[in-house]
Amino acid sequence: WYARLVGPFVCPASRLDELSARLDLGSDPFGVTVVVDTGVGGIGPAVDVVAAEDRMVLRGIEVPLRGESLTDSATRSLTALDAALGGPDDEEPAYVEVPRRPGWREALEIVADSGYRAKLRTGGATPEDFPPEDHVAAFILACLDLDTPFKFTAGLHRAVRHTSSDGVEQHGFLNALAAVALAINGADAAEVARVVADRDSVAVADLVRVLSVGEAARVRRWFTSYGSCSIAEPVDDLLALGLVSKE
Repeated sequence: WYARLVGPFVCPASRLDELSARLDLGSDPFGVTVVVDTGVGGIGPAVDVVAAEDRMVLRGIEVPLRGESLTDSATRSLTALDAALGGPDDEEPAYVEVPRRPGWREALEIVADSGYRAKLRTGGATPEDFPPEDHVAAFILACLDLDTPFKFTAGLHRAVRHTSSDGVEQHGFLNALAAVALAINGADAAEVARVVADRDSVAVADLVRVLSVGEAARVRRWFTSYGSCSIAEPVDDLLALGLVSKE
């Protein structure tokens, strides 16, 4: 019943062979977004692997920037994406993950000029992988200023900002939606950061609940999706907050 809430399966390029081995021969083509964890040189080969597999169809590609200079890495990655995909494509969107490091804004501008989309990592294996709310707000506002659609990835299992059992501050995907809505309507960085950090589940849910269909569409025009290794947790939170129903 919640199928429409779930996007394509996300798989590292280094595990595409493993995924292929697990697909049923008689099933419909399996949509997959590939995270290129094999370096810039792995972008083309990853696209080729999916293209050569009748049981898979490419739904997107994500490339993290690496190296000392983020601007140089962005230029190399975009050139490789152009060679592999032929340019930006809404049917097979490519996202460039911009790390939270000095020079991130300049790298984001290069991504924006290319027509590809941006990605921010909002969690990970260590507490340092979870960016503070002021950086999340700065990233949202920068993407809107640059007319660049974006997604978030990691750490967004739950709807609302909370502290995990191991003491890590984790962001909420409803906080992100509400923050983008406010940013679109002209909120400043401090207000956007405040909503990103809001731990009141009822208040955050209400910010989303009051959005009109048109407002929600504008939010999703820019904040396109987020990656999560859980489906049950986000759906359960939405059910508990009364934002979706099985009917």
